[in-house]
Amino acid sequence: MNHESLAIVLFLLFVGATLFLTIRASRQTKDAADFYAGGRSFSAAQNGLAIGGDYMSAASFLGIAGIIALSGYDGFLYSIGFLVAWLVALLLVAELMRNSGKYTMADVLAFRMRPLPVRTAAGVSTIVVSIFYLLAQMVGAGALVALLFGLTSEAAKALTIVGVGILMIVYVVVGGMKGTTWVQIVKAVLLMGGATLITLLVLGKYGFNVSSLLGDAAAQSGKGDAFLEPGLKYGTDAQGIAGKLDLISLGLALVLGTAGLPHILIRFYTVPTARDARKSVLWGIGIIGIFYLLTLILGFGAAALVGSKTIAESNPAGNTAAPLLAERIGELIFGSVGGTILLAFIAAVAFATILAVVAGLTLASSSSVAHDLYAHVIKKGKATEQDEVRVAKISAFVIGAVAIVLGIFAQRLNVAFLVALAFAVAASGNLPAILYSLFWKRFNTAGAVASIYGGLGSAVLLVFFSPVVSGKGVDASGKSLSLFPASVDFSWFPLENPGLVSIPLGFLFGYLGTILSKEHRESKFAEMEVRSLTGLGAEQANPH
Repeated sequence: MNHESLAIVLFLLFVGATLFLTIRASRQTKDAADFYAGGRSFSAAQNGLAIGGDYMSAASFLGIAGIIALSGYDGFLYSIGFLVAWLVALLLVAELMRNSGKYTMADVLAFRMRPLPVRTAAGVSTIVVSIFYLLAQMVGAGALVALLFGLTSEAAKALTIVGVGILMIVYVVVGGMKGTTWVQIVKAVLLMGGATLITLLVLGKYGFNVSSLLGDAAAQSGKGDAFLEPGLKYGTDAQGIAGKLDLISLGLALVLGTAGLPHILIRFYTVPTARDARKSVLWGIGIIGIFYLLTLILGFGAAALVGSKTIAESNPAGNTAAPLLAERIGELIFGSVGGTILLAFIAAVAFATILAVVAGLTLASSSSVAHDLYAHVIKKGKATEQDEVRVAKISAFVIGAVAIVLGIFAQRLNVAFLVALAFAVAASGNLPAILYSLFWKRFNTAGAVASIYGGLGSAVLLVFFSPVVSGKGVDASGKSLSLFPASVDFSWFPLENPGLVSIPLGFLFGYLGTILSKEHRESKFAEMEVRSLTGLGAEQANPH
């Protein structure tokens, strides 16, 4: 059996198993609390696994391994940033959010503010961040299938993206949060198992001597010792000061972005108590921490055993490094059949990863459309729970369609890089409003709206005028490295990640909006402070 057939069989097995779980979960989804928050019935360990499953996306698995394989040391900065970000989420946000809200991020903001403008802003922000993040998963799916089935045509990759989009819509519409959570738990176990297996095989090949692995990686990369030192991707002499600033910008976006990601924030509502929310984040950090250490071996292992040149030829952004490594190490140890089986298994796991994450993202954005925009802004709190769930399902279709169309156009970009953009947008728009709301007594509606729209708008605007969209030049094959063709160039913002500018702007807009407004809501802050710190009233709360 060749690897294409084997991969199809494994992939269909996974899809069949997860669809079975989703349909089973749909029988237990009776009301809005079940659809949005899984009936708050998951234990800390289950939710921790699901958080890991939600967070260890295609970007982590495919993108980071690819960036390390092509850029060495600089690629590992993504792993560090993604991991450190959890400390911000744990210490500043997880427990307080669980105590203060009900289903979405906007519940926390609307508790102290005038609900209509704040919910509208939070809903818009959730949708924008989710679509940026969905883009990355779609691009990862296209790259994977192209490698597995030897597809080179753009049409075939586009069809893959459409297929993934349809599946994710089915998971959300049929299973709600319960179905999505079980898909994420299964996927987290598979991904950890797959990554651990490949890591052990690579280390075994080098007699568990990491030093000789790194030496081989440097030799095979074509960059020599520079591959193991900072400055290959960021801060090169050609980039000058812009490269160094881009690195700081990336770090800021990664570390601060997690605490503002809508699909991570809604996970805190699926457990019974705030204590469980905190414990589930600790579980999540443990799983995610081990995983990011494994990406280091996967990336350098791919550079050593496959070679940076071969990886770049297969996919210029490096998104296929992990599957190629699986195939190579399998061949070296078990022969060509072993290589085929390992490649098929890792590709099926990566697919599982993509499906689980896109389902979580689609659920977060469709929940926000239904709960924040429809129920509270359009219907002014008079919508029934059945209406809300129906609108959530309809919006899942629409958001899925938008992600499919954008995913088809963004196939040349590295998936880890695309996710870093989503983190920058989340850190600029959502995080200032959440932190001000939880910790600043004077904060008011004008400040919340200004920080969300100001941070979000500046991040999106700067990305549009950055080299990501136009003016980055061409790769070795003559294809444009930006979204637009090489002949188009309207970039004036030098950084590829806007976080360094847009995150401080988000905080500044929130501060200015608050002090320039005459509105005072300090009394509500006292009530929210008690609730967020103690959990009193959170269980029955229905914040309108």
